[in-house]
Amino acid sequence: MKILEVLLNGQFLALLGAAFAVIFAGLGSARAVGMVGEVAAGLVTEDPDKFSQTLLLQALPGTQGIYGLLTAFVILFRIGIIGGTPAELNTVQGILFLVAALPIAVVGYKSAIAQGKTAAAGVGIVAKRPQELAKAITYAAMVETYAILALLGSILMVFGIRV
Repeated sequence: MKILEVLLNGQFLALLGAAFAVIFAGLGSARAVGMVGEVAAGLVTEDPDKFSQTLLLQALPGTQGIYGLLTAFVILFRIGIIGGTPAELNTVQGILFLVAALPIAVVGYKSAIAQGKTAAAGVGIVAKRPQELAKAITYAAMVETYAILALLGSILMVFGIRV
């Protein structure tokens, strides 16, 4: 019965939401940045002058991890873990924070991987037509839109929870 009390504790649930935001968005970004890095490294072995262009493409899918971390910071601030006295949260409030973290956790994970695939394809553009880097960035940036929408949704939900 003690475990159930911990699992239904509002503070625990809110912290779980913050952790999910960081973990899943971060996992997606790490996987995607690695994916683009592998492709970029292959190109740079053939043409070292393309390092800066491919590095830019590699960095793009890393933003979802940052968005997850930002969401976690906002949750931690709202529940008083950062910059205040920790709030006493009931189970419903904890669940609300957990649910509010899910958009950036799930969409951040999926969009990072999709953006990584798009950026990896962009490395192919740079390989053959380096002057077309802006087009490669634009393709990858289009995927970013959905991560930003998820971030906005999570942040708005977090600020809508009464503490």
